[in-house]
Amino acid sequence: MTAPRPTFAGDVTVAQIRVARPTDQLEEVVRFYRDGLGLAELGGFSGHAGYDGVMLGLPDRACHLEFTRHEHGSPCPAPSADNLLVLYIPDPADFAAMRVRMEALGVRPVPPENPYWRERGLTYADPDGWRVVLCRTSGI
Repeated sequence: MTAPRPTFAGDVTVAQIRVARPTDQLEEVVRFYRDGLGLAELGGFSGHAGYDGVMLGLPDRACHLEFTRHEHGSPCPAPSADNLLVLYIPDPADFAAMRVRMEALGVRPVPPENPYWRERGLTYADPDGWRVVLCRTSGI
């Protein structure tokens, strides 16, 4: 018997979710997400209609982030401190390992805007100021 296929909106199959955003600090942002958070580098491109980009995400590729840089600049002011990417990490050893990797890069936690996150994990700002929370729970 095969497992039921994941569906969205009734019977529509969604193969992947990608969140994409520009940056003027592509190398630094990739270092933060790949070397610090440990996301897998899934692919990338250069010189595509003036864009360079890197995709980083979970090994199964179902959810990933794309960071792009345009040859004429990619202004992207960070949103409020309450715009978050939350990674749920239930295993204490995995959580500790991620914290060690971040500290090895010289990245330190920042105070979260919402105290809910302070009680459940650590918040970091990426090189562009976007916030990432490492949450010590299994999620929803």
